[in-house]
Amino acid sequence: MQKNLHNSKIYITFVPDFKKKMKISFTTLGCKLNFAESSALGKMLLERGHTRAKQGEQADICIINTCTVTDTADHKDRQIIHRIRRQNPHAILIVTGCYAQLKPDEIAHIEGVDYVLGQDEKFRLPEFVERLELKVENIKKIQTSPIREVDDFHGAYSKDDRTRCFLKVQDGCNYFCSYCTIPMARGKSRNPSIATLIAQAREALRGGAKEIILSGVNIGDFGRSTGETFIELLRALDHLERDIPIDYRIRISSCEPNLLSDEIIDFVANSKHFAPHFHIPLQSGSNTVLKIMGRRYTRELFAERVAHIKSVMPHAFIGVDCMVGVRGETAACWAEYVDFIESLPVSQLHVFTYSERANTRMLEMDLEVVPQKERERRSKQLHEISARKTAAFYREHEGYEATVLWESKKVERGKSKEESKPLMYGFTENYIKVSCPYDRTKVNTFERVRI
Repeated sequence: MQKNLHNSKIYITFVPDFKKKMKISFTTLGCKLNFAESSALGKMLLERGHTRAKQGEQADICIINTCTVTDTADHKDRQIIHRIRRQNPHAILIVTGCYAQLKPDEIAHIEGVDYVLGQDEKFRLPEFVERLELKVENIKKIQTSPIREVDDFHGAYSKDDRTRCFLKVQDGCNYFCSYCTIPMARGKSRNPSIATLIAQAREALRGGAKEIILSGVNIGDFGRSTGETFIELLRALDHLERDIPIDYRIRISSCEPNLLSDEIIDFVANSKHFAPHFHIPLQSGSNTVLKIMGRRYTRELFAERVAHIKSVMPHAFIGVDCMVGVRGETAACWAEYVDFIESLPVSQLHVFTYSERANTRMLEMDLEVVPQKERERRSKQLHEISARKTAAFYREHEGYEATVLWESKKVERGKSKEESKPLMYGFTENYIKVSCPYDRTKVNTFERVRI
């Protein structure tokens, strides 16, 4: 038995008698940034001789990397914690990530949780696991640091999928939108040098990746730590073939409209390796609500960005983040929002329903509160618009020639097992999902196809 101390509280934690390196399981929730970080942490632990627990195998240590973007995410985190504990009753259970940073005491009181590690502390997991191996006494159950004091950037990229790599280029956010807790969970904006990222990208490509997705919290803000710029990073990544004579492509993940300059759009349009694929947060189509939210652009600027993309890349896929039901979103604001979305030549909407988050400025504002049922109705309405826009985008590209990167197979069952058809899937440069009969030799290769 082992005592853990935090704020004068004593917790009792069972520690197995480890006589060999441990079997470790990772469960990751939330954004691609979390997945990249879990992959990096897993690599560090494997390099120290530990192994990944196979599916259905009892783990010695279970690590849960959490998300906290909404109340729904928090609820899902708690469900996963309970499920992992039931499946691994004798394992040490460590919870980390955004939820752990924001609400460590809440997590510590969930039955079965042994340790809670904040955002900075999770990158010391190898040393933490070593302390568990050595049965160090009095390890604190909760270990977190004030996130706004964290200056370190912990690099990461996902190697779990050999076709696609999520490269972490930036972390944190300085925007403090009125509804958002991400700056409190991730800290201030920071980044590594371009040279460091180029080295990681080369390593990923040499490891077999064919597509790199640039990931972060606010990637357009790249350069705050190093005095470099996002466009300089993009230009450097567009010339990796000088050292690695292989084909590859790069996608830019979510980029704020005020940071997605015409210079960046024009660069992508004329680049050798960047895909005509953009993901742009809108959050509301009402300027009144955008101001309440503390966003740094107007809907007119957003429309200009979309129009410019389509003018230089008519076939570009444009995904849009949309939030519904925030405080102050009156019926008139909502009608304005819907009309604006309908007018945009975008390809897909990623819809999030607002939930009240503690310690956010929006809760201090005297604003109309949208009832939960109405929030759900508005969410459904935007999902329906999204489905129509995506279907229209696909129809527009029937007969269009594109390059697909084949990924894997999926068995579609017919009336009998003998009629099952193994298929493989992939995405074109402008993010259209296509399929063909499974051919093992095509996995992780590019092919020119007619849609």
